Amino acid sequence: MDIRIILADYLNEQQAKDIVFLLNCYAIDPTGGGTELDEYVKNNLAAELAKIPKAFSVLCYVDRKPAGLVNCFEGFSTFKCKPLINIHDIIVAQEFRGLGISQKLLKKVEQIAKEKGCCKLTLEVLEGNTNAQKAYIKFGFSGYELNPVMGKALFWEKPISVK
Repeated sequence: MDIRIILADYLNEQQAKDIVFLLNCYAIDPTGGGTELDEYVKNNLAAELAKIPKAFSVLCYVDRKPAGLVNCFEGFSTFKCKPLINIHDIIVAQEFRGLGISQKLLKKVEQIAKEKGCCKLTLEVLEGNTNAQKAYIKFGFSGYELNPVMGKALFWEKPISVK
């Protein structure tokens, strides 16, 4: 079995298709909402990511088949005054789960973060996604808190509709 982990090239047509394929695998899974990506996303995702200077994606191929993906964005920690990497999406296609791909993808992201001088990696995970939580804990992630008295951070959102 040949497992390759690469930094994606958004302008590479095949890699762009693989990013959309894998993100759609995540989207249709119950952990990703259970709904297929809309056509706009499918047709424009890689091109739009290519416009974001602080975005990068890591792809995993198993025997040349797309098997895993991590989409990341560089942010900034004001408390550390250093960059950070936010892992926005991490996907391992169903047929490739159990091969340690998530750990390999996270290791590559951590390597990139170290090269960029980042102080930490961040991500969010759904309460019910216990398999992902186990993988993240195994890699060294934990709940975020500044002061135990104040408790752990919560991830909230406010959708904005664009007219």
